[in-house]
Amino acid sequence: MTSAFYARLTQLHRANRPVAIATVVRTQGSTPQVVGAKLIAVDDDRGRAAGTLGGGCVEADAILAAREVIRQGGRSLRAYDLSEDLAWNTGLVCGGTMWILAERADDALEVGQADLLDRLVQAANGGPPVAIVTLLRRSGRDLAFAGRTFVEADGTRLGTLGQPALDERAVDAAIAQLPHGTARLMPFEDGHDLLVEPVIGRPHLVVAGGGHVALAIARQARLLDFDVTILEDRPEFARPERFEGATVIEGDVPAAIASLDYGWSSFIVIATRGHKLDADCVLAAVGTPARYIGLLGSRRKTILIADLLREHGVSDERIRAIHAPVGLDLGGRTPAEIALSVMAEITQLRYHGSGVALSERR
Repeated sequence: MTSAFYARLTQLHRANRPVAIATVVRTQGSTPQVVGAKLIAVDDDRGRAAGTLGGGCVEADAILAAREVIRQGGRSLRAYDLSEDLAWNTGLVCGGTMWILAERADDALEVGQADLLDRLVQAANGGPPVAIVTLLRRSGRDLAFAGRTFVEADGTRLGTLGQPALDERAVDAAIAQLPHGTARLMPFEDGHDLLVEPVIGRPHLVVAGGGHVALAIARQARLLDFDVTILEDRPEFARPERFEGATVIEGDVPAAIASLDYGWSSFIVIATRGHKLDADCVLAAVGTPARYIGLLGSRRKTILIADLLREHGVSDERIRAIHAPVGLDLGGRTPAEIALSVMAEITQLRYHGSGVALSERR
């Protein structure tokens, strides 16, 4: 969830407003929202205070369930089949099923007597990330809430799922999912699922270079709600007005790469004007904790730069982690098409996508 979502939750909390949180905890088939989608419900005519579950009758019913939880307490977890006649009338005939959990905000955000809202706000604003891990018990198509814990980036756990083995699995699952920054449902063989919801700041894309391809990548990334930083040493290409909404740093590009702070959701794409500068930038990038480094260019350049990195003592494991040439094979050649290819690969990585055409998926 975004920082705006938790800011709104904080605002309502400080106003002593009773609120509930509704969360999509599982999906099957085609649905209008993904696992981890949330809304804040309030007990008045406005119903929804922030977030969305996709709109339509499903969201309206989930708000009613959330308002009932506000009044009565407890939790509501039910399945919504989107092929029902009611869904047809509101345009949500996706053919899938959504399971939505509604619970009071206090129940969703407290462990023991500790209120974790401030901690989640800090994480959503770029502080150390945290994962909300919810245990769900399966029985056929039915789901039931079975526990929750919160896991810090260093593996520290707040709260327990009731069994040491489950707690250990929750920590492992959270640490594995935190770098992706997106929610994921992980099924287990023992009739349980773990819903892991990382709370981290907005993804940050650093683009080394300020030419036409870099400009297109920056525009595409902004459409995807990335924070974008452009590094360029040529004044005519480093004009801030060229990169609306981005931070532009003019000066030595490799030095700038090495000087930046990189969080859990940081990505570097190197698209400078020459092989030598590209190589210097890659050498600087591998010394950072950024988990994604993409290099624009030919396979021949990739091989040459890999050899250079080995000469500087960079491990083969770190070299293999570089996405070079960067992007997915979409067949495009223009700057805009290359940008689409680059951001498609980054999006695929973030969401564990297969890259397969949707028409070919079973």
